[in-house]
This record gives sequence, C-alpha cells and structure tokens, in this order.
Amino acid sequence: MEEIKVVKAVPEDAEKILAYSKIIGGETDNLTYGPEGISATVEQEKEMIRKRVDSDRQAFFVAKYGDEVVGIADFSSVEHPRIGHRGSMGISVRKDMWGKGVGSMLMEHIIDFAKNVAKVDIVALQVRSDNERAIHLYEKFGFEKFGTFKGFLKIRGEHIDFDFMNLYL
Repeated sequence: MEEIKVVKAVPEDAEKILAYSKIIGGETDNLTYGPEGISATVEQEKEMIRKRVDSDRQAFFVAKYGDEVVGIADFSSVEHPRIGHRGSMGISVRKDMWGKGVGSMLMEHIIDFAKNVAKVDIVALQVRSDNERAIHLYEKFGFEKFGTFKGFLKIRGEHIDFDFMNLYL
C-alpha cells in the first residue's frame, strides 16, 4: 500500500493542485470556492508557489498519495511590527481521504512551520460553523474559537456562518 506523505509544494505541483481544487470544490461547500476550483492559471499558481518555496513567512504543503494530491495546507504571515506575531492558515483534504490522518499530518507541518520558521505567537483560521469534523481536528491541536462571523459565505442564496479560531503557540 502506498504511503501518504506531506511535502512542501513546488512549482511543478501547480497543475495537480489546480485539478485538486476542482475536485474538492465539487465535493463540499466548506470552501470559499466551488467546482470551478481556484481562480488561477497554471502560471499564476506556479508563481504563488515559487514565492513561498524559500519564504520564512509563508508555506504551502501538499499531501500526496503516490503521485496524487490528496490534501493541501497553507500558512501566511507578514513582517509588520504590529501584526508579524500572527499568521493564518487554511487546509483541505479530498473527501475519500477523510479520517485517514491526512488533516493531522498537514496540521503538524503547518504548526511546526509557524512555530519554528515563521516564529509567530498565534495561528488563526476560519472554519464553517457546522463543519464538526474540521472543528474537532483544530481543537485536537489546541485551537480555540473566539468568535463567529454570521453570513461569512453565501451559497445558493443561503448565508453560511464561520467560526474564527486561534492557536496560541
């Protein structure tokens, strides 16, 4: 059986990441995009990845099962004196890989990067308020809810609430 591995994204992953975004966008309404995927060209995605490859403030990880992208996670922070102590993250996992530890593997990489490379004090994220599976994952890693944004997304005419969560490192 093939092993799932998490690695930093490289520009050569761009096409597979865009294809992945269309798959997951069609599998769930937990994301800011639908089956159209991320609105970027392959060149734009490659450039975004290039900027993060050697950055100590941003990271982009991919979970791979063989040659397939089955999860992604990104982290971003800035070097501004008043807000450089915090960063934000996002994560997604292909539905057929839910419950297989992919989310935990990605979280471990993001938290390690945030703490030891970006050296931030706080990692923030937003999660759909009714996404119990994701909320459980975040709480397992120590994230705490600090607020709710009512109507954060609007999908098919329905307002969707999102919770805001922080992890203090």
